[in-house]
Amino acid sequence: MDCDKCDRESVMHAAYSGLHLCEEHFVASVDKRVRRRIREDDLVPSDATPENPQTWVIGLSGGKDSVVLTDILHRTFEKDPRIELVALTIHEGIEGYRDQSVDACEELTDELGIPHELVTYEDEFGVRMDDVVEKDPENMAACAYCGVFRRDLLSRYAEELGADKLLTGHNLDDEAETALMNFLEGDVAQIAKHFDASLGGFEERSDGSGAREEQDDFVPRAKPLRDVPEKEVALYAHVQDLPAHITECPHAEEAYRGEIQELLYQLEENHPGTRHSIMAGYEELAELAAEEFGAREEGRAELGDCERCGASTTRDLCRKCSLLDAIHAV
Repeated sequence: MDCDKCDRESVMHAAYSGLHLCEEHFVASVDKRVRRRIREDDLVPSDATPENPQTWVIGLSGGKDSVVLTDILHRTFEKDPRIELVALTIHEGIEGYRDQSVDACEELTDELGIPHELVTYEDEFGVRMDDVVEKDPENMAACAYCGVFRRDLLSRYAEELGADKLLTGHNLDDEAETALMNFLEGDVAQIAKHFDASLGGFEERSDGSGAREEQDDFVPRAKPLRDVPEKEVALYAHVQDLPAHITECPHAEEAYRGEIQELLYQLEENHPGTRHSIMAGYEELAELAAEEFGAREEGRAELGDCERCGASTTRDLCRKCSLLDAIHAV
């Protein structure tokens, strides 16, 4: 099948749009969607200047999503002195898995000339995920422990690196799965938090809507890749010959998310465009939830400091410190 934009052979067919695209036009399409998201979310503030640049820390795991995001951001802002990119990689301590993806991170950042920071669970917490999985003091899925530790290090090091924003490589499938999970669990507070944490823009629209609530406790996050389906991200990494390490974590076992993922695959197969429709409606609902139940709610729990590590929390000990206590006690 020929490309709909030219007479070259197509490399992909987007069922949700009907388009067949060659390699060149496919790459341009992904680039365009990411750059449009950057504009629509107002990631580059009007007061950013070469003298007062923005620092964006990218959570670079070495997987396809974060590698593609880093590559696009570099090409977009390479000659823009208002934006400085820094890559942050976290090594969880998983034998035969993370070492290879760290190699991919180092290859990419060396090639692009982007500063690269590597931190490890072992150095920061005195644990490795392989050992955590073996001990499992809380009888939880490995992803539950790892998610807490990763969020802590991403937030803490983004702050230490002077980040104005923390960017992650969540794609369209990731966000649609999260949206469905939050909705099916009936978690309105989490939907509101999702909007203020990473979905809302940074500037209000002319009608006063669209912006997330400002907060000083965490470096604000953004997801410029969230309009691009997962398979297109993987294809992009392939055609651009990017050093992505495409292997699933051996400890991955998020049963509920896996069920939602399978459901979403089937819906998208039968009804192309389902993921886009889910996110279009969800973002509107999330904004309404944020206005009513989110960070704007007067009666919300006040954040304090963890008495051990100083992280923001609503409890005496943050979740990370509580988990570490349980792990070290075994």
